[in-house]
Amino acid sequence: MADEMVLRAQRFVNTTYNNGATLGISKLAENGQTGWPVMYALTRALQYEMGITSLSDSFGPLTLAKIGELYGKIDESTVPSANFCRIIQSALYCKGYDGGEIDGTYNDRVKAAVVQLNQNMGVSGTYPGSSLWPKVVKGLFNMDAYVTVSNGSDSIRSIQQWLNGRYILRKDFYIIPCDGHHSRDVAKSMLFAIQYELGMADGVANGVFGPGTQSGLRSHTVSNGSTGVWAQLFTAAMILNKRNVPFGNFTSTVQSGVETFQAFSKLPVTGQGDFQTWASLLVSYGDQSRKGTACDGVTMITPARAQALKSAGYQYIGRYLFNPSTTDLPQKAIQPGELATIKEYGLRCFPIFQTWSRSADYFSHNQGTADAFRAIEWAEYHGFKPGTIIYFAVDYDAMDGEVTEYVIPHFRGIMRTIGENSAYGVGVYGPRNVCQRVADAGYAAASFVSDMSSGFSGNLGYPLPTNWAFDQISTITVGSGSGSIEIDNNIASGRDTGQGDFNAGADLGGLDTDLDKAAYRDAMLADIQNYLVSIGVPETGGEGWEPDDDWATLGGISTTKAVDLVLSADWLFTSLARQLKLRKALIQAPVLWELRKLNPLDMAAVAAVRAGLDDDCSTGWGQIHAWVTIDARNYCREQGIINGAPLTDADTPTVWELLTDDETYNIGSVAYLTIYNAHQLGAPRPNLTTSLAQTQALLARYNGTGEDAEKYGRELIGLYNVLENYNMLSRAE
Repeated sequence: MADEMVLRAQRFVNTTYNNGATLGISKLAENGQTGWPVMYALTRALQYEMGITSLSDSFGPLTLAKIGELYGKIDESTVPSANFCRIIQSALYCKGYDGGEIDGTYNDRVKAAVVQLNQNMGVSGTYPGSSLWPKVVKGLFNMDAYVTVSNGSDSIRSIQQWLNGRYILRKDFYIIPCDGHHSRDVAKSMLFAIQYELGMADGVANGVFGPGTQSGLRSHTVSNGSTGVWAQLFTAAMILNKRNVPFGNFTSTVQSGVETFQAFSKLPVTGQGDFQTWASLLVSYGDQSRKGTACDGVTMITPARAQALKSAGYQYIGRYLFNPSTTDLPQKAIQPGELATIKEYGLRCFPIFQTWSRSADYFSHNQGTADAFRAIEWAEYHGFKPGTIIYFAVDYDAMDGEVTEYVIPHFRGIMRTIGENSAYGVGVYGPRNVCQRVADAGYAAASFVSDMSSGFSGNLGYPLPTNWAFDQISTITVGSGSGSIEIDNNIASGRDTGQGDFNAGADLGGLDTDLDKAAYRDAMLADIQNYLVSIGVPETGGEGWEPDDDWATLGGISTTKAVDLVLSADWLFTSLARQLKLRKALIQAPVLWELRKLNPLDMAAVAAVRAGLDDDCSTGWGQIHAWVTIDARNYCREQGIINGAPLTDADTPTVWELLTDDETYNIGSVAYLTIYNAHQLGAPRPNLTTSLAQTQALLARYNGTGEDAEKYGRELIGLYNVLENYNMLSRAE
C-alpha cells in the first residue's frame, strides 16, 4: 500500500538529484512504497551531501567514519544543510517514523522520532536524547525493522535490544534488527558478544566460532543457579533456538529446557550449559569433535572400508543412487556389489538422490517430478525395499524467497510422484531452513541437514529441523591402508535407520531414454508433417475447422507446435514409459494427435464445463474425460500400479480441473488409460515387446469402439511408427 510520505521522499530524491543522475542511479519509481531502491538512493544522497565522491549503495566504513569526523552526532545544532536534514527525514519515514514533513528542519517531530528510534533499537541508555549517533544513522539507512514484525517473538526482540544496548560501543558491533526474528546478523552478534565477554579486544573479536572462542567457552559452563552475563547469553542462545525458557538467570525451568534440547540434539543430557551445548546453540555444526554413528560419502564401501567404519562405531551410510557424470567422482553412485558388502558387515544404507541442484533455477515442479521418477527407478534398480526414505538434495544456500518460489514446488512434484508411483518415502537434504520449510509443507518425512555449511543463510539463525534424521557436521577420514575412507561425519537421531537388507534389483535394459532433440527434432518434425499430410492433416486447419475460421486467434495448434509441446514434455513421457515398462510412443501418439486436432468444438465444450453448463468433457493435452480417467486410475490402483485412495463420481470436478490445468496429471492419465484399455480389450498389459497389431488396437481403444475408433487406430499407428523410430534411435545412442 502506498504511503504519502514515502512518495514525498521519492519525489524529493528525484527533484533534488536530477532524477537520480547526480547519484549515479535511475529515477526512483514514485509509488509510495519503501524498499532497498529508496534506501540505496538515500544512502547515496547522504554520501553526496558529505562530499564523498565515490557513491555507493553500501553504508560502509567510509560513510560511517565521515559522519563521526564531520559532525560527531547529528541533531538540530550539527545538521549541515536543509537537504541533509531532508534525507534524514525521508529515511525516518521509510522506516515508519514521523519525519516532520520533509521540510529540512530538525524539529520537535524529528527529535521525538529519533528518541523513539533509539528506544526501539535498545540503545537509548547509551544514546539518550534526540541526537543521531553514527551507528544509529547506519541502522536507519537499511531495511531492518526495530519493532516486532510478521509474528515475531517479543522475547527475541528483547534479546536483540539487549545485545544492541550492551555492545553498541564496541568497534565492530553494529545495530542489529529488533524485529523478533532470529537471523544471520543476530547469530553473528551473539558470537561477538561471547568474544567480548571472553575479553577479546576490538579487532580480535570477529564473530567467528574459532579456536579461541571454543577454548573460552569450555571454561564457561553454566548450570542451575548461574547468574550474570553468561547466564544471560546462554538463555538468549536457547531462546534464539526456539526453546521456551526465560531470559536471564539459569533457573530450574532453564535446566529442564536444556535437558529437552540436549535430548533432541542427541547431546549428553547433563542439564548444564556445557561446551557441546553452547556449540550446538551457536553454530550449525556444533562441536565438530563429536563422533557420529552415521556418515555419507562419494567412495565405494569395500569390505576393508566397511570393517573400518564398523570398528569406528558407524552404523548408517548415505550413498548416492545415481551419478549424472560419467567422469567426475566415478564411485559417487552405489557400485555393483556394494550394498551386499554393507549388509554383510551389519551396516545400513540410506539413499541420496542428486543431479545438479546447486542453484535456484534447477528447481521446479516438473524437475521434481522428473527427479522422483528417476529416483524410484534407481532405488528399484539397486534393490531398496518399500519404506526406504530417499533424500533429495538442495545443495546450495537457498534464500527464503527461493525456497518459496522454487524448492517447495519442486518437492510438491517429488511428493506426488513418489506417493503415487512407489512405496518409498521422501526426505530432504539441505540447510536447516530448507529442511524445515519442506517438512512444514508436508513434503518430507525426514531431514538430512547440511550443517557443515555454517555460513549458509539457511543455517545461520535457524534451529535444527524438527524432523531431522541425520546432521552432517564434519569431514573426517576413517581407517587406514586399504580401509581408509573420507566421509562426512553425521549425527543420527534415530528417526531413519536406513536399510540393512535389499532386494535383487530391477533390470533397466531396453527402456526408452530422453530424445536427443538436437539430433532428431527437425527430422522427426518433417517426418510427422509428411505423414499427417498423407492422411489429410495439413500443417494448420483441417477437419473440425471451417474455411473462414480465424484459426490462430481461436487457439488452433499447428503440427509444428504440437510436436514441440510433446517434446517439451519428453522427460515426462520418458519417465512414465520407464516406470510402466512400455514404449513411450504409445503415450506420445494420442497426445500429439489430440493436440494437433484441437478444434472449436473442443474449446466450446471446455467453456461449457467452466460455465457450469456441463459436468464433464474431453480436456487437456490428451483430450480425456474425467469419468474415464477415474475408471483408468482406479483400475491401476487395484492392480498396484499406482497408489492412492479410490476415486468416485464426487471427484469428477477435481479430476476435470486437474486434467485441464495440469499437463503432468493429464499425460500421466493417458498412460494409465492405455493400461486400462488393454484390460478392456482383454489383452495383456502393454510392455516393451507389444506387437504392432496390439499397439494399434490399444490406440484405437483410446477413441472408444466402433468404426471411428478403428479409423483412429489406423491413423495413429502410422504416427506411432514415426515417433518410435526416433525413440529407438535415441535408445541406441
